[in-house]
Amino acid sequence: MNTVLPGPPILHVTDGRATLTLNRPAHHNRLHVEDLQALLGHFDTLAADPALKLLVLTATGASFCSGFHIGAFDELDSAATDGPHLFERTVDALEALPVPTICRFNGSVYGGATDLGLACDFRVGVDTMTLRMPAARLGLHYYPSGLRRYVTRLGLGTAKRLFMLAEDVPAAELLDLGYLDRVVVAQALDTAVAQVADALAAGAPLAVRGMKTSLNEIARGDFDLARLRARQALCAASDDLREGKAAFAAKRPARFTGR
Repeated sequence: MNTVLPGPPILHVTDGRATLTLNRPAHHNRLHVEDLQALLGHFDTLAADPALKLLVLTATGASFCSGFHIGAFDELDSAATDGPHLFERTVDALEALPVPTICRFNGSVYGGATDLGLACDFRVGVDTMTLRMPAARLGLHYYPSGLRRYVTRLGLGTAKRLFMLAEDVPAAELLDLGYLDRVVVAQALDTAVAQVADALAAGAPLAVRGMKTSLNEIARGDFDLARLRARQALCAASDDLREGKAAFAAKRPARFTGR
């Protein structure tokens, strides 16, 4: 049996479904500079794959992720500026992926990793997990795009609570706040994630990708109506739409090609 040594995140792609696994379990999957660089490389690879249908982001061990390695601030002279900016670029690249993304929370999440999860389109977590954003207790002002994600996805009141009070928030409450989409016992986590993944994979790729991009642009307030109309027109003239209508009429599953 092969043993996977701790280190940078591991990418695995099968049948158009990618799984990206954080891989430093002994340190709660904290993210080092080399991990962020690896993630950016993986995101570039995934963004260029026309056959890709979705991505699941998860981790090894008992925790999901403890965020950026705080010790790097002392280890590298440039980390005080480069580390946080690199982290922001990495999370923004995850959000910008054209395919839908699912965060599989195998355990608790802390710090910047809370935004890594928030950048995904869907979040499924175990009922024993907690979330904590300790930026205020560390003296950190969080980066702009992360603050924007919190406010646009969870609302201003929830964002202020999570950032300014730095509370430990349990899974059931994260579901109520809208941070989690589903909460399950650990034994049911893979089944719950597979249900979301199957539903996404059943959609027409042009429509799924286009609407993800359009919805994120609308949430950020930087959408352009002409771009949205162009995506709408692309789908309206697609083979996928013709196949979708034929499948609906025949009461059979659609066989989409992404064209």
